[in-house]
Amino acid sequence: MIDRFVTLNHRYVNMADIILSGTALAVEGSPTSNGLSANATSSGLRWDIIELLFFAYRDFVGDADHELEAFGFGRAHHRVLHFVHRYPGLKVADLLDVLRITKQSLGRVLKQLLDEDYIVQKAGHSDRRQRLLFATPKGEALVGKLVGLQTERLNRAFGGIDPAGQEAVRQFLRAMIDRDDPDKVLEAIFGTSSFGKREQA
Repeated sequence: MIDRFVTLNHRYVNMADIILSGTALAVEGSPTSNGLSANATSSGLRWDIIELLFFAYRDFVGDADHELEAFGFGRAHHRVLHFVHRYPGLKVADLLDVLRITKQSLGRVLKQLLDEDYIVQKAGHSDRRQRLLFATPKGEALVGKLVGLQTERLNRAFGGIDPAGQEAVRQFLRAMIDRDDPDKVLEAIFGTSSFGKREQA
């Protein structure tokens, strides 16, 4: 195996920009030996946060991915189950807003979860055309297992952070969310709808 050193211009990359030598892979703007980005301050680009978010998300969802494989499920199944369990009676239209996937893609995932008795679908009380989704006991058990794994990781991460620091994390995550056209679940999370008040009750 031949180790190589690659230097890339982060704005324009083509074959002429690639220089092979040495024993490692380096990209302009990548972390230096002291853990800081070589050009983070000069460029204003947040390489540090971007990469931390990438790896944090990768490992956070990875905890659940391993369990889901045993059921033949993927991340879309997990997200559907999570939000249906958290917000009983969620409409299919609202679920589409949350997940931002096509109706066709959601249809495939929902069909499998319905067929295998993880979710049930009921008609709305005021509008029989509405399709309201509820988790079955089987679905609730699977969600409980997955959220338990993810809570363990969060608790480990929060272990050395005081309450003020934990609140700063929550504020940061809230600030990362687009609120231009909030859906019903986001309204509940931010405490701006009766839907959310029912969940908190």
